[in-house]
Amino acid sequence: MKTSEDATFITTREAARRLGVSLRTAQLWTENGLLDAWKTEGGHRRIRAESVDRVMRQGAARTERATPEPRPFSGGDRIKVLIVEDDNILLKLYRLRFDAWQLPIDVLTVSNGCEGLILVGRERPDLMIVDLMLPYLDGVKMVRTIENSPFREGMEMVAVSGLDKAEVEAMGGLPDNVPLFPKPVPFDALREVCERLLQRRHTARHALERGGQA
Repeated sequence: MKTSEDATFITTREAARRLGVSLRTAQLWTENGLLDAWKTEGGHRRIRAESVDRVMRQGAARTERATPEPRPFSGGDRIKVLIVEDDNILLKLYRLRFDAWQLPIDVLTVSNGCEGLILVGRERPDLMIVDLMLPYLDGVKMVRTIENSPFREGMEMVAVSGLDKAEVEAMGGLPDNVPLFPKPVPFDALREVCERLLQRRHTARHALERGGQA
């Protein structure tokens, strides 16, 4: 019979199932403190169920997803871009600008860092654009968590913030390979990042096709 104490804690696998993420992602979240956990004498993690519920509440706040109609572009395949920003007006501006570019980009937007981590695990975006001052989990901690996870491979990250470099360093600092763009948002620079990713995808696909025909 399961006791009330047993119900207080769950396994990492059960936490991953409830959150809809991989087992490895749940393990990483316990390691960085996003999920409250302890280890048994046998070395198995036990996660506090309340912390899983908290992340689910925060992450389920409001996930907006839009898939624009495909448009022709010389760069080829589509890419997926995740924007993590808690300013609803700025999120609308992002969507307007991305749509005006008429590039083959699928845009996902979330409003906090916990929600962003969940979407990274579920959607595996090609590019994440993240504000640093976010509720629940700030952008610096979010970026550093992803930097040390399997999801970093093949995904670019760009930070956008009104903070200067000294203020960002005081928060823990960004990895050297994550550029920091100032606010107001430099949309021309972000478009260059997207076009570079599209061209890279196009080149990789054609190289694979040539290899298959050899």
